[in-house]
Amino acid sequence: MRAALELFAEKGFHGTGVAEIGDRAGVQRGALYYHIGSKEELLWQILGDYTRLMLAEAERIAHSADYPVTKLRKLIHSHVVMIIDNRRAVAIQLRDVAALGGERARQLQELRDRIQNLWQQVIDAGTAAGVLRTADHVVTNGVLGMLNSVTFWYRPDGQHTPDEIAAILCTTVLDGLIQPRTSTKG
Repeated sequence: MRAALELFAEKGFHGTGVAEIGDRAGVQRGALYYHIGSKEELLWQILGDYTRLMLAEAERIAHSADYPVTKLRKLIHSHVVMIIDNRRAVAIQLRDVAALGGERARQLQELRDRIQNLWQQVIDAGTAAGVLRTADHVVTNGVLGMLNSVTFWYRPDGQHTPDEIAAILCTTVLDGLIQPRTSTKG
């Protein structure tokens, strides 16, 4: 799995051969096929595992008793940190997800939809409470797209830690979403 993750991240799913995966893992091709069904099975495992982690964390946060804005802050922070921690899997998902076919593609999309729905529920709750300006799904899609793109530009030796990046992006998102309080003064 680690060898496939590294190679898919470096060369892409289609640019990686099964023999290369075996060579990197120190396993002969025949033995590799004993452990995996196919190269697509490795892709499914990588993408499914990462997406299930994201889903579990989003469920934990969305189903908590926290205030909607607190939930949104936690979702943003968690998402950014998990994106950075799993940036190779995220890059593979963003670039090679179309290589999954049939039932696996459907299952992965279902997991991704569940994550997005949890985000939407939190944003809907914030709008219903009068603390967020909009619950339009375009905002949810845009925020998730922005956060997912961190994988393309994050550098471990960069200026900011993952927590600092999460805080900056959280502030950026919430400054645009939080409903300003109206003054009671005339």
